[in-house]
Amino acid sequence: MAVMPLPPPFPATSTKLLKLPTLSHSSLFRSNFITKCEIRSFENHRNWTIEHFSNMNNNNNNNNNNNSSFSSSLVSASSASQHAMKNSKKVVLFYSAETKSLAYNIASESDAIELRSISWGKFPDGFPNIFIPNAQGIRGQHVAFLASFSSPAVIFEQIPVIYALPKLFVASFTLVLPFFPTGTSERMEDEGDIATAFTLARLLSNIPISRGGPTSLVTFDIHALQERFYFGDNILPCFESGIPLLKRRLQDLPDSDNISIAFPDDGAWKRFHKQLQHFPTVVCAKVREGDKRIVRIKEGEPKGRHIVIVDDLVQSGGTLIECQKVLAAHGASKISAYVTHGIFPNKSWERFGHDNGGNPETAFSYFWITDSCPLTVKEVMHKPPFEVLSLASSISASLQI
Repeated sequence: MAVMPLPPPFPATSTKLLKLPTLSHSSLFRSNFITKCEIRSFENHRNWTIEHFSNMNNNNNNNNNNNSSFSSSLVSASSASQHAMKNSKKVVLFYSAETKSLAYNIASESDAIELRSISWGKFPDGFPNIFIPNAQGIRGQHVAFLASFSSPAVIFEQIPVIYALPKLFVASFTLVLPFFPTGTSERMEDEGDIATAFTLARLLSNIPISRGGPTSLVTFDIHALQERFYFGDNILPCFESGIPLLKRRLQDLPDSDNISIAFPDDGAWKRFHKQLQHFPTVVCAKVREGDKRIVRIKEGEPKGRHIVIVDDLVQSGGTLIECQKVLAAHGASKISAYVTHGIFPNKSWERFGHDNGGNPETAFSYFWITDSCPLTVKEVMHKPPFEVLSLASSISASLQI
């Protein structure tokens, strides 16, 4: 049976008359029954909008009835598809070199997201040599950039792109920065301490305004709550959370009815307890004993429970391990952990062993992180106890706001 070739693409505003064979009971294709349909739009070789559908042969009533039923089905499917596409904002998504894998996952979540790459080169002196191919092609479109600020060098490399994209006559510009990195260890205790988180917020607040207005910034579980007030009026921060991903994952566990949430300190409790209020909770705290600060259980009962320690980020992991020891000493049957941002400098993730059962004081049953830090994901992927919960669906949804 011959296969009909796909017609060549044509502009979305044109109308084409195509002759298509009609399905019947006796055979898949019959040449004496011809159907015509008007295609009002054809975009990206995927989305067809059928405005009119009729049978051009009226000699056979039975086949006419079949054609009518088939026509109605196609028109209904077309209407549903057209309605969905009308309600979806088409977004052109650029990405940094580190976030390529996450960008592809985001694009796979929605046909409304189109991936576009950037040429990331360097001049002989090491400074960035960056080029945006077909820059005129994004005029009038909603544009987003998926960033990763894993080091000062890549921040400097991406800032010029972030400043340039809104000026290319785009309809709107969204910066997706899953992990806002600065300020994770800052303590403003002495005169002369520099708040680098405030500095980065000021850099982002000076992104040029696009035709659609101020830049939208999407970030997840920002570390210090006061950092949300660092941004100026030229940027609209949208603060998302990875906790919904954790809640869905916990529902899939075989012991989902025996889970308690532990917070390593009051800060984690303030940040997350409202999202996890349906779980029994344990709150830990650091107390001073002599010259040492040790972890104690402030409230809650871990005995016999699968305890999941929840925090926004982990670096060396010292606090998590101290909590683990205390929880195990108080009778926790299993201990797992979740952090939105797994930073793990100097391969500190190697400190966390996998508990196959019966060793909650020395190893973790699960350690969940998101893909907000792409370099960490490459290191821990497929290494128990680590599991990566992707932010792709959350980011895809946020691009439709």
